[in-house]
Amino acid sequence: METIGRHFANLPLSGLTVLEFTHAVMGPTTGLLLADMGAEVIHIEPPEGDSTRRLRGFGTGYFPFYSRNKKSLAVDLKSDAGKAIMYRLAQTADIVVENFGPGTMDRLGFGYDQLRKQNERLIYCSLKGFLSGPYEKRHAMDEVVQMMGGLAYMTGRPGDPLRAGTSIIDITGGMFGYIGILQALYEREKTGRGTFVKSALFETTAFLMGQHMAYGAITQTPVPPMPARVSAWSIYQIFESADGQSVFVGIISEKHWERFCPLFERPDWLTNDRLRTNNDRIAARDWFLPDVQTTLRRFTKADIISRCEGADIPVAPIAQPEDLFTDPHLLAGGRLLETTLPDGTQAALPAFPLEYGDTKQTIRHNPPAIGEHTVEVLRAAGYSVEAIEQLATENIIAKQQG
Repeated sequence: METIGRHFANLPLSGLTVLEFTHAVMGPTTGLLLADMGAEVIHIEPPEGDSTRRLRGFGTGYFPFYSRNKKSLAVDLKSDAGKAIMYRLAQTADIVVENFGPGTMDRLGFGYDQLRKQNERLIYCSLKGFLSGPYEKRHAMDEVVQMMGGLAYMTGRPGDPLRAGTSIIDITGGMFGYIGILQALYEREKTGRGTFVKSALFETTAFLMGQHMAYGAITQTPVPPMPARVSAWSIYQIFESADGQSVFVGIISEKHWERFCPLFERPDWLTNDRLRTNNDRIAARDWFLPDVQTTLRRFTKADIISRCEGADIPVAPIAQPEDLFTDPHLLAGGRLLETTLPDGTQAALPAFPLEYGDTKQTIRHNPPAIGEHTVEVLRAAGYSVEAIEQLATENIIAKQQG
């Protein structure tokens, strides 16, 4: 039996084969990172297709973004013939990634203990709601753990918890899964054996709350939500400009402060003893910040940004997601990858946010159609044309739809 698929020698994870049993965001994130870095990622989905393909609302972008550089194998995992396919593929695979509900993979016959019998070098990454403990059998979603882990409280205004503006825990949890896989690959080089890796949403949220937990431990006071916090910096917030736009300005050093005052025609601030240090300015924030707002409202958004950039002072416009399509920095750096989405839409979407040697990221595979690579994968695994046709006739596999 051949190693599955074709690999890309110029990418760091070239030569690795991944079986991806995933849906939604967390598992597909781990698979995307592996795929972008050169692994051959085979997305396992039922003959009718991954249900993520049919999501609407904010779910509309899930499959199109997280499925590039992957292949699709559409197979009925509940059938004996489908199970036989998976066991055969597991014999030469390097990694399994799954984020189904608790116990699902075991019930299907593809849990870690079952698949490692096929291949002792197999690294098995399980992405769940919770790590081992009293909660581990619970189902969880990104928004659920944002609420129970304190992130929604920290994001919203007092009394108004608010989920973050992206699937931050799914994505970060998927990243921790990727990190665990890389560790397991390193260990396998020494031992020759694979291992079990587990990442979870709740513990990921708790990790992100670590700095706030430390703050609470030190101050022995309730931690305020971000909108109600006292910033570590005297100027570190959004201001309104003369043309009614919003601009974020951050003054995080005394050198910034010394440049900021004359830049916005307020040299008097530099001679005011009540504003001598950053902490003095924080203590004076009740009257000082309204004064800063009044001052900045005399300048347009473009002028504020231009002046701050020229003086190397942290500044930012308040962008929307669609603004990133034309961001000059992303475009100049080749950080947007032209992708053909499943409905035929052409879109430039963010690349893996890492520079790695002279590796050049590309789209090797657009997000696949259902079963687009089924024949290719099965042929590489040793199935004959006749056997594949029989599997299709019996509706065990879908060779391609749509």
